[in-house]
Amino acid sequence: MANARAAGLAAALFLFLRSAAAVAEANPVAGACAALAGQIRNLDAQRCLDAGLQAASLHSARGRPLLYRDIAPAGSPEGEPKRVLLLGGIHGDELSSIAVVFQWLELLKSDRFQPYEWRVLPSVNPDGLFAAGKAQRTNARGVDLNRNFPSPDWLARAPQYWRNEARSDPRRYPGTQPASEPETRWIVEQIRDFKPDAIVSVHAPYGVLDFDGPQDPPRKLGYLRLQPLGVYPGSLGEYAGLTLKLPVITLELPHASEAPSAAQTGRMWADLLDWLDRNVAHAPG
Repeated sequence: MANARAAGLAAALFLFLRSAAAVAEANPVAGACAALAGQIRNLDAQRCLDAGLQAASLHSARGRPLLYRDIAPAGSPEGEPKRVLLLGGIHGDELSSIAVVFQWLELLKSDRFQPYEWRVLPSVNPDGLFAAGKAQRTNARGVDLNRNFPSPDWLARAPQYWRNEARSDPRRYPGTQPASEPETRWIVEQIRDFKPDAIVSVHAPYGVLDFDGPQDPPRKLGYLRLQPLGVYPGSLGEYAGLTLKLPVITLELPHASEAPSAAQTGRMWADLLDWLDRNVAHAPG
């Protein structure tokens, strides 16, 4: 009797998993939202679905969907709207960055006056986020995506910097070639096709505000104060900020696993919009 019951439970579990896999394959956004809800605190699957995300044509190294959402300007802004690219989860173990991007996405959806065109990529390293055992910084192939961007001197500097300065730290491995990773290529494609006027990238856990690019940086976003961290070969700051001359605002949240309170998130958002209004909204281009 016990053996029969165990066999029945095993068969039921198999059917459930097969059904879940079929649903995820048929609706990649629903499958991704279910997975995100199991990993990101205070994010349930329905809230993720309500964000209106779409699956890109490219996938992660392990075939997971890469999600994005476009938000049009509210109202009728004069002229061509400025564009902002918002990224979270470049490092898979920085769960708070993904949570904050989802919170901001909700604020964007409810804002009846915001004048910008946004492209939001809440979790660009899903393989790192869902790595076996626990979330990891790198992608499935062990590459730090924030050292893999195709800055002009990548081949001359990135591998050498990793060996000499990073002491071959596997968490900061830049890969064998610039943009060798599908996730990096996807972000590069977004920058090329969307043509943002500013990029906002959310990280953790240094508790500071970083900035790269030609504009005057914001002095604070909420409780984060400006403390430039410098750029690294193959980083987004070097590629987009220094090479492409785009302002790259990098938030380093204080904790990788614990998201800021709603009030703190709101203050950071208000300061970000204020900086965009003063430095991007009326910039020529």
